[in-house]
Amino acid sequence: MAPPERTSVEVNAGALPRRAAALLDGGSRLALVAAHHDPDALRVVYLFTHPATDRRTELHVPLDPADPVLPSLAGISFPAGRFEREMHDLYGIVPEGHPLPRRLVRHHHWPRGWYPMRADAGPPPEFGDPEGPYPFVQVEGPGVYEIPVGPVHAGMIEPGHFRFSVVGESILKLKARLWFVHKGIEKLFQGRFPADAVPFAERVSGDTTVGHTLAFCLAVEEAAGAEVAPGAQRARAILLELERLYNHVTDLGALCNDVGHSILNAQFGRVREQLLRLNARVTGHRLLRGGVHLGGAALRAIPDPDALRSIEADVAEIVALALGHTVVADRFTGTAPLTARAARDLGALGYVARASGLDADARRDHPFTDLRPALTVPTAETGDVLARFQIRAREIGASIAIVNDLTYGTNPGSATYWPPLDPPPAPSGRPASGVGVVEGWRGTIVHRVELAPDGTLTRAKIVDPSFFNWPALPLALSGAIVPDFPLVNKSFNLSYAGNDL
Repeated sequence: MAPPERTSVEVNAGALPRRAAALLDGGSRLALVAAHHDPDALRVVYLFTHPATDRRTELHVPLDPADPVLPSLAGISFPAGRFEREMHDLYGIVPEGHPLPRRLVRHHHWPRGWYPMRADAGPPPEFGDPEGPYPFVQVEGPGVYEIPVGPVHAGMIEPGHFRFSVVGESILKLKARLWFVHKGIEKLFQGRFPADAVPFAERVSGDTTVGHTLAFCLAVEEAAGAEVAPGAQRARAILLELERLYNHVTDLGALCNDVGHSILNAQFGRVREQLLRLNARVTGHRLLRGGVHLGGAALRAIPDPDALRSIEADVAEIVALALGHTVVADRFTGTAPLTARAARDLGALGYVARASGLDADARRDHPFTDLRPALTVPTAETGDVLARFQIRAREIGASIAIVNDLTYGTNPGSATYWPPLDPPPAPSGRPASGVGVVEGWRGTIVHRVELAPDGTLTRAKIVDPSFFNWPALPLALSGAIVPDFPLVNKSFNLSYAGNDL
């Protein structure tokens, strides 16, 4: 396929709001904001993607390291406001005029004035308690009380703190406090050769091995000027759909389990095990590690179309049993709806967005290989737990159709083009850069990398769809009841690790 059009423009801080507003008004989406500490300055890169044309526009804003201030875009883009808070915590860049300038990533024990992503940060000073407790907004009134949940949970899940303001059992407000497992993983990419960084990409979020690895490889390949053979891109697409399959099946079972139907969960678990064994036959790893690599992909075996069609029929039967059960249908229907307007304003992605009626899918809007005519993008309108369940179920059939279409003419083995070509010249003396956009099973994943002349990574910025979708969870829960929280949380199934980079 022809490479997408990508343009980079340097703008001063004063012109940023006007240029960003024009791109947003023209139908582009703010996909990524990355701060950089260059040798002589701080720089912020805003990446906008246009779904109808796959046009990618970057605005580069240089800043004075001694006074890194830029105008906030939070008034025109909710996601921009969260990216700005992240940059302030990690780089010390001040978003002037931000309506909610409280910390996002920083926790109370972080030393004040220490910005770990800056090149001059040095080792962390002694940790203490300079920030004090997080300033949760308190809801007051007759009968209002708070329920704190986490960050340590009873189940085998990652840490997150949820503060409920409740009257009776009705949720008035929920605040999710994350970043308890902030790992500094983007810093770990810096200074490494791309091939040495692939294991980090595979582990950004353990259930999204293919999605993050593929986005990283696409970004590096664009930066290095490497062309990947069409057959290798099709093999990558097969792996991406296999990852979608086992995760969606897992979620369908977990949602049934959260309304007390453990038998259905066991049946979905049986299918999940079949898919994990299929993954192991295809790549040698149940979570598909090693399948995607720089320049191509490696398949030990090709998925059996008949086996996948059998799995599709099996899943459809279990889904019918679930939705035919009055308790399951009653608990799902009308629970925690997210409106299309709210989903659009928050920048929601993936099945969360599609369940609310937003027709968005990077496989079609930002393709790395042509999936037509097998690709279909199901949407729903109600935006409730039922819709998020049904979208997953429909996407299983769509993914199996894609895999079976792609397997024709695909053979086992490794398809590759590596080492890459020499990095192409970059504008304005900036490092060679590349962008990878992939529709992971949770939604659109974006990686952006920059390469030094010696081929090492100077910067890798990662955006998991959970970064966009986490704010939608509290909004959908407004007016729900406390006992529905586990069910609603699972219907979103957001990644802590992918968010807490």
